Amino acid sequence: MRRRDAGSATAELAVGLPALVALLLAGLTAVSAVTTQLGCVSAARDAALAAARGEAGDEAGRRTAPAGATVSVTRDGDTVRASVRAPVRPLGGLLPRLSVSASAVAAVEPGTG
Repeated sequence: MRRRDAGSATAELAVGLPALVALLLAGLTAVSAVTTQLGCVSAARDAALAAARGEAGDEAGRRTAPAGATVSVTRDGDTVRASVRAPVRPLGGLLPRLSVSASAVAAVEPGTG
């Protein structure tokens, strides 16, 4: 006598495996985006502080920015604002590109021109 549920484990695996793979890809993309975001925050902070001291803020930001990031520093009166924007390439560029950004503001130190 044959059992009626023979092969049901294979069918369940065939249905569940794509969902599991999609969740794994979403998790890896989220980790990549958070890591890139943290790099942007660090680079923006470094750029703002360097520009507030009278140094080249763009260069300071690029040293710590993630790969492919753009760094911009603007001065408005007694404050300096640094913005960093970087692409996130999930799975090495196989999925559509996302981008994250961060900005930081610092007060210009007295005596800097």
